[in-house]
Amino acid sequence: MMDKTKLNFASKAIHVGQEPDEKTGSVIVPLYQTSTYAQKSPGEHLGYEYSRTDNPTRHAYEKCLASLEKAQYCASFASGMAAIHCIVESLNKNVRIVCSDDVYGGTFRLFDKVFSKHGLYFDYLDFSNLSQVEDFFKQHTVDVCWIETPSNPMLKLIDIKSLSQICQDNGVKLVVDNTFASPFIQNPLIQGADMVVHSTTKYIGGHSDVVGGAIMCNDEEWFKKIKFLQNSIGAVPSAFDCWLSLRGLKTLALRMQKHCQNAVEIADFLSSHAKVKQVIYPGLEDHPNHYLVGQQMQGYAGGMLSVNLDLSLEQTKAFLRHLNLFILAESLGGVESLIEHPAIMTHASLPAEKRRALGISDAFVRISVGIEDINDLKQDLEQALSKV
Repeated sequence: MMDKTKLNFASKAIHVGQEPDEKTGSVIVPLYQTSTYAQKSPGEHLGYEYSRTDNPTRHAYEKCLASLEKAQYCASFASGMAAIHCIVESLNKNVRIVCSDDVYGGTFRLFDKVFSKHGLYFDYLDFSNLSQVEDFFKQHTVDVCWIETPSNPMLKLIDIKSLSQICQDNGVKLVVDNTFASPFIQNPLIQGADMVVHSTTKYIGGHSDVVGGAIMCNDEEWFKKIKFLQNSIGAVPSAFDCWLSLRGLKTLALRMQKHCQNAVEIADFLSSHAKVKQVIYPGLEDHPNHYLVGQQMQGYAGGMLSVNLDLSLEQTKAFLRHLNLFILAESLGGVESLIEHPAIMTHASLPAEKRRALGISDAFVRISVGIEDINDLKQDLEQALSKV
């Protein structure tokens, strides 16, 4: 029988873990909407006991996700934050985690307001400057390095392979949040990362209709801790959530190509607009780490871009109100284009001084470019800008 894990990405997304059902021939993995499973005698079952522990639909989804991220193991969760919580929960007490200075506001909130009270220590560094990181590692005992690349919302790119070598030399575990890139663009594990986390709500689900998270790794011992905590804490996705996310995976390759194609054109369009100060997009040659798009992202710069408008706060709010196709909403990675104001919305949990230091101003907006017709998207931005 063919080893489907050796297929190319688009084929794996459709076939791995998704063999036709043996009993009915169903081409689509069934939705096993059950909480428990019959046992022939005590302890004698068909591989499933209780759906918090495992579920056939979830198992198929995790198997497919693992193959796309080039991982041996995968555990899925009810949200990206639940997945992040589980990773940190798997660590010992009194560990030091060094995190990207530009990290999702929800991750910062969890680290700063929750785990910092429970015997863990957090430092925040600019990981686009690896010499600074290496110096920090030499001066401090660090247990875990936590990064996003591209980061949220400043879209910094971090050299995973080089950082992983620094981590290995200093006995530090490397965790990469790969949400913004998706497994289609980037596979941190083959670049040397120890663990990958996703908010599957975003590009993996892809249709803004399901919330979820996932952890992938090749470390058997660490994964055993993750599985134990997944079952013990119970923040698992429902069978229907897994079914929806697995359906989303089938078109991930096609969607990501279109997201990236549209984002490049939007970035070029806004870069030349009189009411725009700066466009931050890894695909633009003026991006500080543009070279990493070719080196570790297979030439795709992603579907996210951030923009510094040459407007006041009130003018920026007016611009956002005048948009028609770009929906003012949090989240990202869906087929529809979304736009948001990080200082007020997704990154409001960051202290004001930290936002300013990062460059998150009152005229700063983050765009998740969808897969609509590119001319319609450009026209929507133009008409909204013309009204302020």
